[in-house]
Amino acid sequence: MNIAGAWRRTAAGAGLLAADGSISASIFAEMSALAIRTGAINLGQGFPDEDGPAEVVEAARQAIADGMNQYPPGRGLPVLRNAIARHQQRFYGLTVDPDTEVLVTAGATEALAASILALVEPGDEVVTLEPFYDAYGGLIALAGGIHRTVPLRGSDFHPDLDALRATVNDKTRLIIVNDPHNPTGTVLAQDARELIVELAHRHDVLIVTDEVYEHLIFDRRHTPISTLPGARERTIAISSGGKTFSLTGWKVGWLSAPAPLVTAILAVKQFLTYVNGAPFQPAIAVGLDLPDSYFVAAAASLKAKRDILGAGLRAAGFTVSTPAGGYFIVADATPLGYTDGAEFCRTLPQLAGVVAVPVSAFCSPRYQADYAPLVRFAFCKKVEVLERAASQLAVLSLR
Repeated sequence: MNIAGAWRRTAAGAGLLAADGSISASIFAEMSALAIRTGAINLGQGFPDEDGPAEVVEAARQAIADGMNQYPPGRGLPVLRNAIARHQQRFYGLTVDPDTEVLVTAGATEALAASILALVEPGDEVVTLEPFYDAYGGLIALAGGIHRTVPLRGSDFHPDLDALRATVNDKTRLIIVNDPHNPTGTVLAQDARELIVELAHRHDVLIVTDEVYEHLIFDRRHTPISTLPGARERTIAISSGGKTFSLTGWKVGWLSAPAPLVTAILAVKQFLTYVNGAPFQPAIAVGLDLPDSYFVAAAASLKAKRDILGAGLRAAGFTVSTPAGGYFIVADATPLGYTDGAEFCRTLPQLAGVVAVPVSAFCSPRYQADYAPLVRFAFCKKVEVLERAASQLAVLSLR
């Protein structure tokens, strides 16, 4: 396929192809532009508005001053790869070889891209949960894969296990699991994790786990699928420092997997960014070695922010699903008289001076109607910003 055709296929997979065949801007770009144009509080985009730990930021400054400004090794600096291996052992009891089973990437998105492009052949099926992080569809399409989805059901957004059994088959190459989940904030139950591993064995499938919110779970500890019996040898576990340390702009991510899989993924990754973020890599290593108190406090702080925004949304008249982890909270606009979340989001800046994004933007056409009234708000913001947003949203209850 020529380059234009490949990119059009990718745009279609990402939901960016307009009815006339042109490539349109994403809803995320549209909502961010709307926030700038109207001066509304932007709770649509998932990035913090304050920096992470001072010692991590200082470590990056020091690395720059020390001259660590040229290409790092292709697999990542040893200081970070060793820190990732220590992290996996410390938190999950997983023994990872930092020299052969770890790869540093340009954020988790590059880890996903390199994994999908390396492991999916045209016509292979790739299964994700739905709604799904928007990059998945585009990357699967770019690889020539066929995207199959399993819907999240109910107010707690847990996967339909019968649908999961029916969807994974001998044509499936990858199951991509986003846990904690974006956009819903759900954390997978043990029965879902176990079924994913069972199906992966039954159909000889690889598992890709997107775990960028691993330390931002509110009422329990994260349980990686790779810790389950029989999962480690067929799992590519992906995470990053951006969410954990509120440093999303640094774009330092990583994956850990059995050595042959890492070698295959590296063969693709070297033609994407090649390498990235030399001075940020030792700084993220400092972050991964922070004491447990940092990780506990980060989750507790985010939980408090979740509760501030959740209370404001309920007071405004929304029906709200309480997320178990991550940056986002999902609200149903139906009680306010809106059944189209996209149209609601386009009017919300005028109504209340707040920007959000519709959950339907994370859905394939087949399921968009199921999630149409739902809206995602980001609560990874300063407390005063969330309190102001809650106050402004209160006007909705008066309409």
